[in-house]
Amino acid sequence: MRGEQLIRRYFEVWNTGVLEPLDELLSSAYINHTPSTPNPPRGPEGLKPIIVAMRTAFPDLHYRIEDIVATPDRAVARVVMTGTHRGAFFGFPATGRPVRVNQINIEQIDRQGRIAEHWRVTDELTLMRQLGQAG
Repeated sequence: MRGEQLIRRYFEVWNTGVLEPLDELLSSAYINHTPSTPNPPRGPEGLKPIIVAMRTAFPDLHYRIEDIVATPDRAVARVVMTGTHRGAFFGFPATGRPVRVNQINIEQIDRQGRIAEHWRVTDELTLMRQLGQAG
């Protein structure tokens, strides 16, 4: 699977909450380098609870892909995350507030065409401001 197709399918999982495709999209040794969730278990099983938690906090969670740049072994996606804060999120109770946040995601793709490593940068200050948690 080409990098662009792989990334589009990856974000479909986030948008729908249907987790089973992760078993074919991610390497069994997948490493999530995201700073907000330090040292999650490797492989698809480490990402699934993160997606469930995000979709619990933001049931209408949606990632709109703005740009994808892909090579045979890397893909970079600039996305806009939107949702309404309806459940607990990293200890913050639901506010009912809408959020709109920019992210950059970098995915390393292994020789089998699966995502092997993930890095993400989120505009977390904007997110916290929208949730009323920062000045």
